[in-house]
Amino acid sequence: MTLKLSEKFNDIRQRFIDSVTNGEDITVQNENYAAMIDSLFEEAKKEARQEVRELIAQTPAEAELTVAERKFFNEFDKTKSEGIEELIPQETVDRIFDDMVKEHPLLEEIGLRNNGLRLKFLSSETKGVAVWGNMFDGIKSQLQAKFGKQEAIQHKLTAFVAIPKDAVEYGPAWLKSFVALQINEAFSVALEAGFLSGNGSNCPIGLNRKLTGTTEDGVTTYPKKEAQATKITFASAEKVVDEVTEIFKYHSVKADGKTSVKTDGNVVIVANPAEIWDIRSQYTSLNAMGSFVTALPYGLIIIPSFAQTKGEVTSFVKGRYDAVVGGGIKIAYYKETLALDDMDLYTSKHFAYGKSHDERTSAVWQLNMDKVLPGG
Repeated sequence: MTLKLSEKFNDIRQRFIDSVTNGEDITVQNENYAAMIDSLFEEAKKEARQEVRELIAQTPAEAELTVAERKFFNEFDKTKSEGIEELIPQETVDRIFDDMVKEHPLLEEIGLRNNGLRLKFLSSETKGVAVWGNMFDGIKSQLQAKFGKQEAIQHKLTAFVAIPKDAVEYGPAWLKSFVALQINEAFSVALEAGFLSGNGSNCPIGLNRKLTGTTEDGVTTYPKKEAQATKITFASAEKVVDEVTEIFKYHSVKADGKTSVKTDGNVVIVANPAEIWDIRSQYTSLNAMGSFVTALPYGLIIIPSFAQTKGEVTSFVKGRYDAVVGGGIKIAYYKETLALDDMDLYTSKHFAYGKSHDERTSAVWQLNMDKVLPGG
C-alpha cells in the first residue's frame, strides 16, 4: 500500500524536524510531533475507503501472513472492545523496520538494529591479534572482547494509527499493511530526526551532539557540536581530495587519540536533500567513453536526510553509533479521542536508543558552496 502524502503534510513534518534540530523546548517538539501525526491520520483517513474499494478478497498478501499475524489482525477489533494493549506480532514489526531501513538511507548506514522484545542490549569492541605458530604451542594470542554495561532502550516513541471502524471486513492482509504503513511513516521521521539531531532529553543523543551534557532542573541535554575548521566546498578535484582527507583523518582515530579506526569505505556524509544534488554535481564528470561517472576518494558515502540542517553536513563512521529499537510495538485503543464518523484512533508505542561510541564517531562541517554555485 502506498500513501500519497501532500505538501501540507511535508510542511508539518518539516516543522517537527526543525524543532528537534534547533533543540526547541520538549513541549514544542511534542506539539509539532502531534501535529504531524494528526496530519498523517487525516490523509490516511481520506485514502482508506478508496484503498479498500480497489482490493480483492484474496490477494498474494493474504497468503504471506503468518498464523500469528492472521490471528492478530482478524481479532483486531477486540483491542478496542476489551480496552487492552496488545503486542503487534514480531513478524510484522520486523517487516516494518526492514522497509523503514530500505526507504531511509540514514537508518541503513547508521546500522539501525531491531532488538525485538528485548529492552536492553550489550555492545562490544574486539581487540587482539592472531599469531602464527604450531597448533600445540599453546595459546599465543587471545582475542579479547571489551564489553560495556547493558544499555536500556528507554526512549519511548508514540504514534497514532487511524483504523476504519469496520476494519475486520477488509481482511487481515489489508489491515496489516494499513497499520504498518502508518507506523513506518511516523516512526521513521522521528527516528531519523532523533539519531541525527536529538538532544538526549527523552530522545536519542544525535550524531551532531556532544557526549558531555548539561543538567538543569533535573533534565540533562547535550549541546550541538561546533563545526570543524575545514569548510567543505567540493570546489575542484584537488579541493575534494584535500577536504575528504581531512574528514577521514578526523575519524581515523578514537577519542583516546591512540586507537585507530578503519575508515576506508566506512565514512558517511549526511546532507540536506535540497543541497545533495549540488554536491553530487561537483563530483560527476564525463569520461572518455562519453558516460557520466560519479566518484569520490576513499569510498566516501554521501546520503540525504531531511533532518540535516542546510548549510552543514554531518559525517560519521559506520558501526560506531548504537542505533537500537526494541520492546516490540504495543498498540491500544485511544479512548481520549473525540468521536470520528468512520475511523478509530489507536496509539502504537515503541522504544529506541541512540548514542555515539565516542566524540570522534561523528563531526559537523560547514558546507560552503556559494562561490561555486551562486544560485545553490
